[in-house]
Amino acid sequence: MLYTIDDIMRKLDSIESNIQTNKSNNELMTIRDIVRYTSFSDATIRRYIRRGTLKPFKEDGKKLFRKTDVDNWLKG
Repeated sequence: MLYTIDDIMRKLDSIESNIQTNKSNNELMTIRDIVRYTSFSDATIRRYIRRGTLKPFKEDGKKLFRKTDVDNWLKG
């Protein structure tokens, strides 16, 4: 089966789009990033972490959060 350049370019564009979507969904955030993203104070974010309503992806050392988890937490 032969593909035209246009077919290949369309497929590559589709692959690139999927990679970009996946990359933004898996972006990791620090507490400082969440403060900037939500406009909540540092103390407020830490309070939600202590209460367990906002759970870090990585707890050892610097706490990291998935952007998708933060978005879901904001939606309630």
